[in-house]
Amino acid sequence: MASPAPTPRPPRDTTGLRARLTIPVLAYCGILMAVMQTVVVPLLPDLPRLTGASASTVSWMVTASLLAGAVLTPVLGRAGDMYGKRRVLLLSLALMTAGSVICSLTADIALLITARALQGAAVSVVPLSISILRDELPPERRNGAVALMSSTVGIGAALGLPAAALIIQYANWHAMFWVTAGLGTTGVLLIRWAVPESPVRESGRFDVTGALGLAAGLVCLLLAVSQGGEWGWGSAPILGLFAGAALVLVLWWRHQLRAQRPLVDLRLVSRPRVGLSHVAALLTGFAFYANTLVTAQLVQAPEASGYGLGLSIVQTGLVLLPSGVVMLLLSPVSARISAARGPRITLALGAAVIAAGYGVRIADSRSLVMIMVGATVVSVGTTLAYSALPALILRAVPATQTASANGVNVLMRTVGQAVSSAAVAAVLVHHTSLVDGLPLPTLHGYLVAFSVAAAVALAGSAVALLIPGDPAPENEPVRAEGARSVADGTAKEDA
Repeated sequence: MASPAPTPRPPRDTTGLRARLTIPVLAYCGILMAVMQTVVVPLLPDLPRLTGASASTVSWMVTASLLAGAVLTPVLGRAGDMYGKRRVLLLSLALMTAGSVICSLTADIALLITARALQGAAVSVVPLSISILRDELPPERRNGAVALMSSTVGIGAALGLPAAALIIQYANWHAMFWVTAGLGTTGVLLIRWAVPESPVRESGRFDVTGALGLAAGLVCLLLAVSQGGEWGWGSAPILGLFAGAALVLVLWWRHQLRAQRPLVDLRLVSRPRVGLSHVAALLTGFAFYANTLVTAQLVQAPEASGYGLGLSIVQTGLVLLPSGVVMLLLSPVSARISAARGPRITLALGAAVIAAGYGVRIADSRSLVMIMVGATVVSVGTTLAYSALPALILRAVPATQTASANGVNVLMRTVGQAVSSAAVAAVLVHHTSLVDGLPLPTLHGYLVAFSVAAAVALAGSAVALLIPGDPAPENEPVRAEGARSVADGTAKEDA
């Protein structure tokens, strides 16, 4: 592969406010990305009335963002490695902000779905930011910064739900998107001000054919997974999508092996240290996402169900809020465990803790206190696992491929979440009973979902232990002296 090609830049101020705020600004953008994924959830029950569209059409407000994020994350990661990570990061945030502006100005469902697809580009914020942190920080500061960046996914998800619900409850629903547009604009300005452009680049031409092939294959695959429950798993459209995904991805795989500068370096992925990390990401994404899906539905179920608490969407958000706070507080702890024992041990421990959290949920899912305890334990495990995954990737790939490799890892988490959503829905649909004339999932159905998620988490822990022992960090990026000074100048604040 091509060697790093540093781009000269003038010395950067290492003592001012900008140098100290690089990490917080990136973390803010990561939280904003996760908030953007969840803010539409409180709106879904009312959108058919507000837009005049059917409930199935409205569900594309979520599906479009999922598909766009899955497709664009590895593509934008690769573009970041080649053309500049800060530049592509700004593009991702700009697309997200543009999507918010469109949503705030229209009630047309077609435009709303298109805007949500634009917002899906923000998923690449986290892998791009992690790659920037690798390029800018020395090894002793990197683990803590990467752990914080990884935890922003859970923090933002926990904050987004209650915040959006409150805005919708006390203001016009368009106001929520005006708020996110303002937050996105702030993120763009802060990135331009506080985050330097990495001098580490990989030369060559961008693999357009590979990007289009991956996009087509992922759209077919994720569309089939996300819509299988509604369209019918044995229906012609779903079977056709799965067949199309298999055919396109096989052809894409062959192209990647032959391409001089592939979108995804499959020879790198075939290394156990990288490939097994991606498998663990898929399993962990599945296990983590089931917690959010099931908890929200369970506590909002009516009391007449015999187990539900009948909470509002705002109250539900507050139930999930401690999980986000825990992820923020535990990110330094996960970094210390990785520094002492290696990230693969942290990953294995995190997946095992997720399984333990589901054990709590299986033992008692009627008490609000125990529901919150179980959900929080799952978040503890997620913090450990999600902080370890990028650390494993950073140790295993060349400096010129960190953004694309982390993009693929985030893609695997996204696929895991999509499969989790489909699996949980299938389980709950299979276990229903009539309550006041309405079909509702039974408590047994929720317990089965918890059991499936726990089993997947344990499988993720086992895969983590199969990853070869952690080497010392390799392929340190060529950095400008200013970047090293920034890290040195702020080290005291992290102590």
